[in-house]
Amino acid sequence: MPETAPGPSERAEPSVVVLLTEQPVEGPDAERVLALHEGEDLVYRVLVPADTRRNVLTEVVDRLSLAHWGEAVEAVREGGRRDAQTARAEASAVLGTTVSALRALGRDADGVITDDDPVPALEAAVQQHGAREVVVVTRPHAVEETFHRDWASRAREVLGVPVLHTYAGTGRVG
Repeated sequence: MPETAPGPSERAEPSVVVLLTEQPVEGPDAERVLALHEGEDLVYRVLVPADTRRNVLTEVVDRLSLAHWGEAVEAVREGGRRDAQTARAEASAVLGTTVSALRALGRDADGVITDDDPVPALEAAVQQHGAREVVVVTRPHAVEETFHRDWASRAREVLGVPVLHTYAGTGRVG
């Protein structure tokens, strides 16, 4: 008997990829993320932390390691605490831009804003959606990455799925 295509109720739900980012994923960054799964029917769940607590020393060292002198000075000026309303507004803008960019490239995407530490929300999202993998997009964080305290390293410790770490604005993988 010839095989028939599955009916609407028999179609498998698309696989989920969770995307954790601290800055907008658009343009070439969005294209690189989607190219990882070209030709697959996937749903992207985007998580963006509302970063209200920063380690000033770590932020300054990260900026200096990239020779971003002005950003290092700005990190010192801002200090370690950020206004929660400002942090949520910035996270909302990152979320909106990222989801819009993924949708503009023809993908199903939605997302949420998380607390300062996104790893617990990441773990919950992977379990809730049965995600098959996680993609973390950040700028380089020299101190955290050296000591494996960055989001991707921490996620690898607790999740049972592959975690890919890419750097925004580059083709580099961490």
